[in-house]
Amino acid sequence: MQQIINFLIRNKTFLLFLLLFSISLLLTFQSHSYHKSKFINSANFLTGGIYKSANNIKQYFGLKKENETLLEENNRLKSILYNAEKGNSKHSYLNKNTTNNYKLIPAQVYKNSYSSTNNYLTISKGEKDSIKQDLGVITSKGIIGIIDNTSKKFSRVLSILNTNSRINAQLKKTNHFGTLTWNTESTQLVQLIDIPKLAPVAIGDTIITGGRSTIFPKGIGIGEVVSFKLDETENYYSIDIKLFNDMTNIGHVYIIENLDAKEISILNQQDE
Repeated sequence: MQQIINFLIRNKTFLLFLLLFSISLLLTFQSHSYHKSKFINSANFLTGGIYKSANNIKQYFGLKKENETLLEENNRLKSILYNAEKGNSKHSYLNKNTTNNYKLIPAQVYKNSYSSTNNYLTISKGEKDSIKQDLGVITSKGIIGIIDNTSKKFSRVLSILNTNSRINAQLKKTNHFGTLTWNTESTQLVQLIDIPKLAPVAIGDTIITGGRSTIFPKGIGIGEVVSFKLDETENYYSIDIKLFNDMTNIGHVYIIENLDAKEISILNQQDE
C-alpha cells in the first residue's frame, strides 16, 4: 500500500496531466459533432477488427452448427422463391415489388449484444461495400435492425432490441399500422403500439413491416401476436409480439437497400 502511495506522489504531475487531458477530450467530443463523429467512426473501425478476430476463432469451433444453419437458410430461401410465384409464402419478402426496388447485400455478424437496454450488432460490410446509415438489416425470417454507423470495413446495427428503435409495422391481415418498440423485458418479445382499438387484433396474428419509410419494404416478417391490451387512454392497443428471429443467435444477415430512396427523399423535401 505504501508503494502505491509513493508511486502516486512521484508521478502526481503526470497523472494530473492525464486526468485533465482526458477531461478535455471528453468535453471536445461532447460539444463538437464533427469530433464526436470522427471518434465514433475510429472506435467502430478498431472494435470491428477485434470482433472479427474473435468471431473467426469462435466460427472455427462451430463449423458444424454453422453449416446446419446455412443449409436451413438455403432451404428456406428456395422455399420462399418457389412460393413467391404462388403468393402463399408466410415470410416472403422476395416478391416482385421487393426484387425490383430493393437490393440485398449478404453480411456476417461479428458481434451481437442482446443483454443490455440498448443493443447493437457489428457486421462485416462497410463503406467500401457502399453501405451507409439508415439501411435495413434482415434475415430470411424477418427484421434485425437499422444501420446507424459505418466505418470502412464494418457497420454497426441498431438492433430492434434497443430502446431507441422505432420501426413502422402493421397487422398483416389489415392496414392498421403502428410503431414497433422494445420494453427490455424479453429478448423474444417486442411491442407494437398505437394500433387503434377498432383494429381486429387476435392472438396468432402476423405482424409485418408497414413499408411507410424508405428503409424496409412492406411485408417483411416481424413476429406473431401473443398478447394485447388497451393503453391508459383506452384508445390504442399495446401488443406483445413474439419475434420470428432468435435475436440471441444471429450469424448471417442481409442488408437491404431501397434503390429509390434518394428519389423519394428529394420528392418529400419538395413537399415540405
